[in-house]
Amino acid sequence: MTMKLKNKLILTFCIMSILPMVLCGLVICGMYKIHAQNMYQTYEIDSQTFLIDFYSPMELMGKITENIYDDIREIAEENPEKFNDESYLEHIDYRLSEKLSELVVRKNGVYTYQSEVLKEKNIDELLPAYDEDENICDVALYKGGDYQTLVKQINFSDSQGNEYSVSILTSLNQIVPQLKMFAIELFAAVFLILVITSLILNLWIYRSVVTPLNKLKLATHNIQAGNFDFEMPNVPKNEIGDVCRDFEEMRVILKQSSEDKIRSDMEEKELIRNISHDLKTPLTAIKGYVEGIQDGIADTPQKQEKYLRTIANKVNDMDKLIDELTIYSKLDTNRVPYSFAKIPIKGYFDDCCEEIKIDLEAQGIDLDYRCYAGDDVFIVADAEQLKRVINNIVSNSVKYRDESRKEKITIAVYDEGDYVHILLADNGKGIGARELPRIFERFYRTDSSRNSRQGGSGIGLAIVKKIIEDHKGKIWAESVEGEGTAMHINLLKYKDNSHYCIEDKSGKKSAKGLR
Repeated sequence: MTMKLKNKLILTFCIMSILPMVLCGLVICGMYKIHAQNMYQTYEIDSQTFLIDFYSPMELMGKITENIYDDIREIAEENPEKFNDESYLEHIDYRLSEKLSELVVRKNGVYTYQSEVLKEKNIDELLPAYDEDENICDVALYKGGDYQTLVKQINFSDSQGNEYSVSILTSLNQIVPQLKMFAIELFAAVFLILVITSLILNLWIYRSVVTPLNKLKLATHNIQAGNFDFEMPNVPKNEIGDVCRDFEEMRVILKQSSEDKIRSDMEEKELIRNISHDLKTPLTAIKGYVEGIQDGIADTPQKQEKYLRTIANKVNDMDKLIDELTIYSKLDTNRVPYSFAKIPIKGYFDDCCEEIKIDLEAQGIDLDYRCYAGDDVFIVADAEQLKRVINNIVSNSVKYRDESRKEKITIAVYDEGDYVHILLADNGKGIGARELPRIFERFYRTDSSRNSRQGGSGIGLAIVKKIIEDHKGKIWAESVEGEGTAMHINLLKYKDNSHYCIEDKSGKKSAKGLR
């Protein structure tokens, strides 16, 4: 399970606060036991006194020389003359040097032996006088000031009355090597623990933050270069990962927008070519007929009337083309101010088909109109735009009719539950199976030759689809090549208990709560 970045930061803070202390505590305990054992073996002292030096160095230094001091005291009681033996004194001095101490021996007030380290020092200021009244007298004192020395002294006399004073001097200005090493190792261990812990945790956070950010940076460079065909790599499910996934969604949208722009540019170029062709054709015809009238070719009233009628028809075609382009431009930019209203479906189609029938009969085309919806069936629609839909579909049927047989157009209206189903069918040329899915695309035409009879902008059915979709409806086509085409439209019925609120693309709301 992937951890959120916030939780990682909290966990990292807790680990950085607790783990080093725990590790340091374990290391200190381990090092303490090791060095305490070493101290015990080296100085022959109780290992439990190892850390006394931190708060009482005098006591520690006293402990270090305790065994040798006891040996000297024992020899002073049993065989005091041995302190005249140079080899014995060197042996004691060697043992004391291992204990960080020095030896001084006086006999009758005269120095008979002293460690090499002390020969250059004024030791008279360090050593106390010895009592001549006692055979064995122990003296232990601390010499402060510049000396900082612990002095252990034994005063005794031999059988011949010679007075001896044996002193052990331990400087307190030095540090026990084991303690010094312990402090150095402790500092190094704590430092390494902090560094390693920090590195591990920082690497963990680095991989959680910087690695996804580097991937995001690479993605931004791709987008900056106009490359949208990459895909964001897998990222952890945390806050940075959420940003990367949002960026991937943005990339998909940008790619789609780029593809849409390219397609739109191509369609605009296609539109310009289509308009150029479809305007040039009638303009060429108009120019020819005008020149025919000017040159006197139309030398009879009948010819002149024919020429003028042809010119008028070509002008009407151009006017329809321009009007179609204007309407589509408004629809495409959502600037058509729809006027939705409650419309009785039977009365509306009765009137609409009556007008269409007159135009079709003038062209020798039969219209079969049937309405299976009652007078109480209503829809919410823009009457003018819905009529444009019907006219565009009928116009297409007329344009692509089969000259080998008499054209027949069927318009039927059905009441189907929540919908009103409208059928517009013809017995024309039909549409091929490969072309049928594309007939509602902008500027798509099934006739590649673009002859004058079947000219046009190629956006008639695109306008139809856009209007129906803006009415929250659905349109589709069925066709068999050589037999004819059927257009199907579904529109929502108006119900008395419904609350309609259709928002047109200009931002206005119409047919609000019609009752």
